[in-house]
Amino acid sequence: MTEEQFEDLVDELQHCPGVTPPRPGQGFGSHALKVHGRMFAVYVRGRLVVKLPKPRVDELVAQGHGVRFDANKGTPMKEWFSMDPEAELEWTTVVREAMKFVGG
Repeated sequence: MTEEQFEDLVDELQHCPGVTPPRPGQGFGSHALKVHGRMFAVYVRGRLVVKLPKPRVDELVAQGHGVRFDANKGTPMKEWFSMDPEAELEWTTVVREAMKFVGG
């Protein structure tokens, strides 16, 4: 996924009920797609990062599709997955999975 592809995804999903696009500002959350005010996807350091249930993140990491996201604090986050840009996953499917998980 490229930054341009993420922007296209934002354009598509911002019309879904409860979804808000990234807002100008600083900090991790300002660059994220949110549903009902909760972050579910963000493009960080050239990688798609999504919030998913821990077992799903464990599965994706074990399959070699990426790693747990570390927000430069030294501790990988259990429910945040950072997709390898070379992963053979359909990123739109993963983002929609994250939106559904976070949006309940």
